[in-house]
Amino acid sequence: MSTGSQSNTPTYSEADKTPEHLEWMRKAMSMAEEALTAGEVPVGCIFVRNGKVVAQARNRTNELRNATRHAELEAIDEILADKTLTPAVTPYPLAETTLYVTVEPCIMCASALRQMGIKEVFYGCENDRFGGCGSVLGVNSGLPHPKHPAYRATGGYFREEAIMVLRRFYITENTNAPAPKSKTNRRLKTDIPSRSSHLGGT
Repeated sequence: MSTGSQSNTPTYSEADKTPEHLEWMRKAMSMAEEALTAGEVPVGCIFVRNGKVVAQARNRTNELRNATRHAELEAIDEILADKTLTPAVTPYPLAETTLYVTVEPCIMCASALRQMGIKEVFYGCENDRFGGCGSVLGVNSGLPHPKHPAYRATGGYFREEAIMVLRRFYITENTNAPAPKSKTNRRLKTDIPSRSSHLGGT
């Protein structure tokens, strides 16, 4: 997860800063705040289709003791379980669906999204440890695949807010961790370097 370092993933331009994108990302941020309250790594997401939210979720890895229960996979399960959202059997059930997520999808989630045929992804901050949309691997489009189509992933929406909610989590005691570390002397950092100041690096 990013706490402020840089990646070479694309970011939105001022022209992309539409009220629609910002509205959806605010909803994803609300899910991240919910995750923080629940003692989870604060990542939240929503899936949008035809101008409506079809699923929303947050991380539940600590709650379920399952490392695969990332926000994106939680929401995908919700979509697939609802036959009104996936009425026909299709190899790409997310082909008309857009994801808004507070942190760049990890390699696992980025791969699942590609296999499900996601239309497009918008995210908050880069994931400099596990990012699957360019920070570590370009699973979304950088890596060729004989079957699954690539998808566009654009970062930078509420980037500072996404980083700060992660920092708020990482300075707290995570009692669910296998080997909890004492963080009594940690302080919340509020300086966030600009992505443009370190182009091309992580």
